[in-house]
This record gives sequence, C-alpha cells and structure tokens, in this order.
Amino acid sequence: MAAVTKISNICVYCGSSPGTNPRFIEAAKDFGKILAENKINLVYGGGSFGLMGAVATSVLDHGGTVTGIIPESLVARERALKTVQEMVVTNHMHERKQLMFDRSDAFVALPGGVGTLEELVEQLTWAQLKHHRKPIILCNTDSFWTPLLETFERMKSSGFVYNSEVLDNLICDDVSEILPMIRRKMTAAAAEPAKP
Repeated sequence: MAAVTKISNICVYCGSSPGTNPRFIEAAKDFGKILAENKINLVYGGGSFGLMGAVATSVLDHGGTVTGIIPESLVARERALKTVQEMVVTNHMHERKQLMFDRSDAFVALPGGVGTLEELVEQLTWAQLKHHRKPIILCNTDSFWTPLLETFERMKSSGFVYNSEVLDNLICDDVSEILPMIRRKMTAAAAEPAKP
C-alpha cells in the first residue's frame, strides 16, 4: 500500500448542527477558505446545516470545489447542499463512509456529535489495523476533543491499544495547522520502507 504524497482531497467530519460555541463555526469557515486557497477538494457529508454546511459553503465562496456524499435517507433531513460541484447520493451509511474513505487522501475531525465521533474512530481503527496510512487530524478548537484524548490515553495506559503510534500526533489547536501536519505525516509515511 503506497503512501500518497500529494493532497488532492480531504475528508472533513464535523457536526450537522452549529454547536453552542461560535468558534466552531468560525473554525469550519476558516478551514473551508484554506482548502479553497490550496486547491484541495473537500469531501464531506453533503448537508447544508451546521459545521458541515459552513465548511462546504466557505470552500465554494472562496472558489474551491466540494464533493458531498450523502445517503438517500438524509437528503431531505439534512438538506443536501445543491451548489456543490458533485453530490453523490448513496443507498446507505456504509456505502457513504466507504466512498468518503476511497475519495480522500486524509481525514480531519472538527467538533461534532456521535456521527462525527463514529466516523473518526472508524478511521483510527482501520489505521491501527494497517488498512490505510492516510493522515488523521483532530482540530481541538477550544479544547473540544480534550476529553476524548484523555480517554485515548487511558486506553493506551490500560493496555488496550497495541499500535499506539496511530494515536500520536493527531491534534492541532487551530485550523491553520492542519495542512502542515498532514504534509508532514504524508512525507514521513512516504519515507518509511515498504512492509510485506
């Protein structure tokens, strides 16, 4: 499994609601602008509400491109964003998640709820099982992910994480740090010798 060294598409997991902290929406908009300015396509859950809508709309507002991937059952409920360049409607959530994985070079988690957490943990699990080497970043806006990080540390210290480097160097505090972190991870992965 060769490491990718160029970032063309980044999958962003985040809330379909805005949350209670205005910084969450600001961070989503800021990251959307960064993606557009760096000509990186956003892959996301396809909705127009909350942080999902904010990051996608910001990419579009700054001249970038967006791929939305949404299950048919959520098209109306989450109001699929009709202005994206590509909207893929899947039969179910499993198909959606597989397509988001297939079409992305890296994964970023902004604040969100149970769905965001589930998608993030699935990617971490796949990385731990060595199913992929794609970078995973948690943007810890206003310490949102700190309790989860403490849980990860408890898992590691309790002996439940056998491939603990997957949980190392995951965190940044500001969206401006995300792309540099992804590039460093890609460079490091490309430099590693191929394993049988």
